[in-house]
Amino acid sequence: MTLRLVLATRNPGKVAEVRRILAGLEVELLDAADMDLPAVAEDGETFADNARLKARTGAAACGLPCVADDSGLVVDALDGAPGVHSARYAGEQGQDAANLRLVLERTRGVADRTAAFVCVAALATPDGRDWLAVGELRGTLADAPRGDGGFGYDPIFVPYGETRTTAELDPAEKDAISHRGLAFRAIRPAVEALVEAASAPEPFTDSSP
Repeated sequence: MTLRLVLATRNPGKVAEVRRILAGLEVELLDAADMDLPAVAEDGETFADNARLKARTGAAACGLPCVADDSGLVVDALDGAPGVHSARYAGEQGQDAANLRLVLERTRGVADRTAAFVCVAALATPDGRDWLAVGELRGTLADAPRGDGGFGYDPIFVPYGETRTTAELDPAEKDAISHRGLAFRAIRPAVEALVEAASAPEPFTDSSP
């Protein structure tokens, strides 16, 4: 039996990534638009707070297991900013180009260019259970955007051991090392357990007198 699983995002790039990461499971991955999930104020103090809130809200709203993540760029020279505000760093939600430009402006001429992509993935079920998993990819900031792949801050992030930005990696290369790939692979066993439970036969109940 195929498990219907909702991903609490309307970001097509994120949906594509998670679909690749969960490939091979008997899962029908739906997104927030498919289920008309309510918007959630991401006002938590940590990535974990926001991921758990989105997953729990989604599961309660649609009555299906729901996965969500909160992720972002943590820049050491900016005292951890943009952090949980990564998607709205320049003021409005999802303005990738403006967010990226603001990070470059605020780090121009800064010698310490170390940074990390951090992702916390959450899985919640309508009956109140939930799981969390964390992924982190460390690297440095490029001086200017490079590459057409990915989304968000990918064009300015160079993972340790690489000369290319994550926007210059092909999808398989990126998934193998990315913060989101690490987090969702870590939470995949919990999804597998839900798939197995959904496929298990109903227990027989003898109702004869």
